[in-house]
Amino acid sequence: MIEIQVLMFDKEKNKKPYFKSFSIEKRKKMNILDALNYINNNYNENISFRSSCRSGQCGSCSLKVNDEVELACKREVKNEDVITPLDFPVIKDLIVDRSEVDEKVAIMKLFLEDENYLKQKNNERLSKSIDEDINNEGIKDKEEDGENKKSPLIIPSVDCENTKKVRSCIECYSCLSACPVIKESSDFAGPYFMRYISKFDFDPRDKGDRTTESIANGLYDCTSCGKCGQVCPKNINSFSDAIEKLRTLAYEKDLGPLDSHKTIRSSIMKTGRSVEPVEESFIDIVNNENKNFKNKIAIFTGCMVDFRLQKVGFALMDVLKANGIEVDVPEGQVCCGSPLLRTGQTDLVVDLVRRNKRIFSDYDLVVTLCAGCGATLKNDYPEYGVEFNVLDVSELLVNNLNTDGMEPLDLVVTYHDPCHLNRGQGISKQPRDILNQIKGIDFVEMEKSDQCCGAGGGVKAGKPKIAEALAKKKADMIKKSDADVVVTICPFCQYNIQDGLDKEGLKSVKVMNILELLKKSYD
Repeated sequence: MIEIQVLMFDKEKNKKPYFKSFSIEKRKKMNILDALNYINNNYNENISFRSSCRSGQCGSCSLKVNDEVELACKREVKNEDVITPLDFPVIKDLIVDRSEVDEKVAIMKLFLEDENYLKQKNNERLSKSIDEDINNEGIKDKEEDGENKKSPLIIPSVDCENTKKVRSCIECYSCLSACPVIKESSDFAGPYFMRYISKFDFDPRDKGDRTTESIANGLYDCTSCGKCGQVCPKNINSFSDAIEKLRTLAYEKDLGPLDSHKTIRSSIMKTGRSVEPVEESFIDIVNNENKNFKNKIAIFTGCMVDFRLQKVGFALMDVLKANGIEVDVPEGQVCCGSPLLRTGQTDLVVDLVRRNKRIFSDYDLVVTLCAGCGATLKNDYPEYGVEFNVLDVSELLVNNLNTDGMEPLDLVVTYHDPCHLNRGQGISKQPRDILNQIKGIDFVEMEKSDQCCGAGGGVKAGKPKIAEALAKKKADMIKKSDADVVVTICPFCQYNIQDGLDKEGLKSVKVMNILELLKKSYD
């Protein structure tokens, strides 16, 4: 037997939703739908929920299990599962009201605006004008030779490579329920609508001004967290498959990006880095100290560690030394290109890839210190014909730590999953394994450790209020954990979360890169 909880609510009988527990005799391969049917049949309950195809094709049975969006027909039921509806107004129990989304689709005219549609629209305008003229003269309206009849809207089939993936959506609305930005920005339509707009913007038959439409619906509000892709049963990542491409179109049409994003571009053109130097470059300092690097492992520092968080770079060198790992920190490396790719300014990326290829091609292994850099080198560089053997620093260290040399730390530590590390590279276990090897720390999981902090996708620079709102939510979660230190492996997360903690009066809680905590244990 297993125990599960279901959130129940009948507005005609209940003042507010309440949880009810049920014991279920689990069969092999029993999914959530099976469990709900079991409850109704064996407990004389009448839990309301949607289901149709039962094969993951219709999207009607989407709901939340343990606060994560799932299709009830695909998710296996497990002991202590908590089943709740999507984040929409509840009609009854697990059935939500989706009419607001449907109405928005109609208002936004999310259908093909082809030549036939435009002709139909023009005829309607002409017909309306003639009607007004005739009615004003008191003459009965007549159609002559079908001149004012509406043209039929004929939508031929499309096989456009750019829209192939986004056209596989099954309308489950999981992405809308999971998106963290929707809850913070009234301007952002959300991943479902951005996917919809992109489908038409990349369709050569569509005559609508879709790029302008996407900007009006919050094109630059998305943090690129990838949560939409994680929950989508069809693996549609609305950022990489739609929003990123829409941003590129906006740039090509000189409709975007935001001014703050243009500043990043200017900086890269000037220095090869996305941020201006404030202090001496970490790479310069290291190479001035050692001119005889001849190792097979190279460190890709990223812009922030090189120009802003040099302390993370120095911590890396100390940790590697304590563990007998020798590396090069090559001169001449430049921005990975992620800030340009995420904001649609792709024309400079080819040159950045070429320059980094020249620097790193002779190394057996490239190690990254930044989640965004690692995701870009692993996922985007192959699109430009360049493939390095890339490891995040946590992947390098997890099985190579000398714990005998550590001094115990008396700290409560929690961990924040950077989106581009967790969802972008599939790395979440390795950092936790490292933390559990550090002597003297009490590692506690925070609530929703993988929820976006708001730092990515150009949002920190371009839409700071969104970044601030998401950082506040993260700060609230950290406060509940009672942690002394928050560990992460992303300089952008590190900055934004610390800003959020400081603004919430939690300045005593420090955000550290995992390398800084390791260095502390070796001091």
